[in-house]
Amino acid sequence: MDDAIREYQYVDVSVAVATENGLITPIVTDADLKGLTAISTSAKELAGRAREGKLMPHEYQGGTFSVSNLGMKGISQFTAVINPPQACILAVGGTQKVVVPVEGEIEEGGDKFKVAQVMKVTLSCDHRVVDGAVGADWLKE
Repeated sequence: MDDAIREYQYVDVSVAVATENGLITPIVTDADLKGLTAISTSAKELAGRAREGKLMPHEYQGGTFSVSNLGMKGISQFTAVINPPQACILAVGGTQKVVVPVEGEIEEGGDKFKVAQVMKVTLSCDHRVVDGAVGADWLKE
């Protein structure tokens, strides 16, 4: 690995998948050019082939950003470890029902609180490449 910082003009998202042989991160290529349905379809297909051990090396080597989801395992929040040479990984927890205040004007006698589904995410950044404040601003968006 060299000491250069690479700036990519594309977004290839590595998706963490647990297999019998350990964790592997197949890549959804050109994610920035795809809609949510296409990304979901691609990620599911890649995850299935990863669990079967049928990925080709180019399908799991590289990537520009990673996502790890433990929400389906009942984990509400966690911190994921960055996959070098990438600079960031997004850890996605499961949703939980939380009581939150109602925003805006409340009608007389109306509820001041409601139950909402809330999901927590954590962004790990290599601060040599991505300033934590920049990462925080990205999460806020």
